[in-house]
Amino acid sequence: MFVIPPYIRFALIALCLIGGIGLWVSLGIWYGIFFVITGLILLGGYIFLGTVAPAAKQIQSQDFDGAEKTLNMTLKPEWLYSANRAFYYMMRGNIALQRKDINGGEVWLRKAEAIDIPTPTEKATLHFQLAQIEYQRKNFNAAKKYLKKAQDANIKIPQIREQIDMMDKALKQSGQMKAAQRMGKAGHGMMGGQGGKRRRPKNR
Repeated sequence: MFVIPPYIRFALIALCLIGGIGLWVSLGIWYGIFFVITGLILLGGYIFLGTVAPAAKQIQSQDFDGAEKTLNMTLKPEWLYSANRAFYYMMRGNIALQRKDINGGEVWLRKAEAIDIPTPTEKATLHFQLAQIEYQRKNFNAAKKYLKKAQDANIKIPQIREQIDMMDKALKQSGQMKAAQRMGKAGHGMMGGQGGKRRRPKNR
């Protein structure tokens, strides 16, 4: 997929609009209309698609600082098409999580969750990331809920499937550990209760 870098897009917008208007005024409408229309299309793409596509490429290459700078060039995130707005929030969340900012990452991911994400893969990834956050906080019931949503997407990509399966095993182990701890406490309580009921022998 061909992606126009933000600075090149800005230069093309300026060139097409200014040059097109100049040709329009000096030579007539038909000499400049094509450039003006091209500039408006590029401008509309910037407003409604933002800088999500180039930022996604930077995240794929692990350039999180560069991706953050690119996302900062988006004019108004709330003006983006719903899918791009969701991806914008998800990338913001990914960057925060990479920096170990769990609270900040959760805020961005919750914003993405509030949008109807059209692609199953991205939706599963979002729910898996929320499951990871809840797992780190030891909110295992909430983690299971989000993991179930990720599993229901039935994603076939091996890397994602492997991560989901690993999280599933970790949650099952945490459940087993909790059950063992409860049994241990119950057993200890029974032993303590029996010890408390022992009576001292009567003096003869």
